Amino acid sequence: MKRVLVVEDSVTTRAYYRSVLEGAGFGVDEAVNGLEGLERAMSGAFDLAIVDVNMPKMDGYAMIETLRRDPELATLPILTISAEPPNPASGPRGSDYHIYKPAASDDLATLARLLTGAAL
Repeated sequence: MKRVLVVEDSVTTRAYYRSVLEGAGFGVDEAVNGLEGLERAMSGAFDLAIVDVNMPKMDGYAMIETLRRDPELATLPILTISAEPPNPASGPRGSDYHIYKPAASDDLATLARLLTGAAL
C-alpha cells in the first residue's frame, strides 16, 4: 500500500483528503504544520507528500526546501495544494505538481496515483 503524508492546518481539509485518499487505496498520515510534517517525513517512509502552502510554525515552502536538501528525501514526490499560485521555485527544489484549492476528489486521487506510480 502506498503511503501519503498530508500536511495541512485545516482539520476539515485534512479529513477530506484522508477520506478521498483512503477511498483510493492509500495509507494516510497527517501533520498540522510544516514543522510537524518535516518531522513525520523524516521518521517514516512515504510515497507522496501533499503539502499546504500557508501554515503556522513552518510554511509549506520552507518544509519543501528542507526536504529537498535531505539526500534521503530529496526525491519524495510533493503535491502542493493552495489557493495561491505555485512558488516560482517549483521544479527540482520545489513541488512536483501544484493544484488550487479546493481540490476535486477525482483530481486528488488521480494525481496521487500518478505521482506515486500506483495503478490508475
